[in-house]
Amino acid sequence: MFERYAHHGTRVWVRKDLRGRHREHCLCYSCKSFHPDDPRNNCSIARKVYALCVEQGLTLPVWECPVFVKDKTRP
Repeated sequence: MFERYAHHGTRVWVRKDLRGRHREHCLCYSCKSFHPDDPRNNCSIARKVYALCVEQGLTLPVWECPVFVKDKTRP
């Protein structure tokens, strides 16, 4: 049910059925201000969430955001 793997250089635990699925739920992946290939150009909120994830070895989907703007080219 759970597995361990290296993420951002840290050994982390994850539920097997949820590994890699955060993109399906995270608002950032549908936002105009999100640039996963160039995180330095993300909005300040996405940069802070990413920094926390790297610092703590986490994966956090964002479900609510005050500055979200739908990118019509993304799902």
